[in-house]
Amino acid sequence: MRRRFLAANWKMHKSIAEAVAFAKDFLPRIAWAEHEVAIAPPFPALSALGHALAGSPVALAAQNVHDEAQGAFTGEVAPSMLAEAGCQWVIVGHSERRHLFGERDAFIARKVAAVFAAGMRPIVCVGETLDEREAGRTFAVLETQLDGSLADVPSGHAADLVLAYEPVWAIGTGRTATPDGAQEAHAMIRGWLRGRFADDAGAIRIQYGGSVKPDNAAELLAQPDIDGALVGGASLDPESFARIVRA
Repeated sequence: MRRRFLAANWKMHKSIAEAVAFAKDFLPRIAWAEHEVAIAPPFPALSALGHALAGSPVALAAQNVHDEAQGAFTGEVAPSMLAEAGCQWVIVGHSERRHLFGERDAFIARKVAAVFAAGMRPIVCVGETLDEREAGRTFAVLETQLDGSLADVPSGHAADLVLAYEPVWAIGTGRTATPDGAQEAHAMIRGWLRGRFADDAGAIRIQYGGSVKPDNAAELLAQPDIDGALVGGASLDPESFARIVRA
């Protein structure tokens, strides 16, 4: 059985001091939780939050990474730097990286391979826009993103992969896919994974991300192919995120 995985994506929120304070408040609230949990703070807070989470069941994650090991890439961070900071997970291909910063599937695929090469694991995001959904192109968009973004997964690493289905129209809008609608997309992704990774597909976890909140988390997580959540705004409050973890 796949272990549920709840990941917090803080985006461009929280100072170093705020991140440490969050950890001190949050950790006692989920001490008994059986699910896997990770937090992805802004880059400046990685080291301090990593120390605050040390010895706890909560893993440290990064929100982005470059695919090169080093070089003249102003403003970027190499995989080895994140690994040295204590990161176990890296979010790759988030919709905001795709749509605001123009990241393409081929670039995302190279990042996935680089994350694995550095000894970390990627959370690879896919999802359709509202226009694509209304045009009936959800499955076609997902298939294109999956084909491109997972093209370079190293042999033997499929089971270490995590996907996050994040309908772009539901991120930060307060709109959420219905549990049945989310399950339909997750089931399509699961089918694609079986075609690509055969027996390993059953071990790959698929998170849902899109306005996940304490009052809808349990119903979403009850769906057979939803193995966790990538949580944005609701993860900024310790009690709110703890309630989602406990769901």
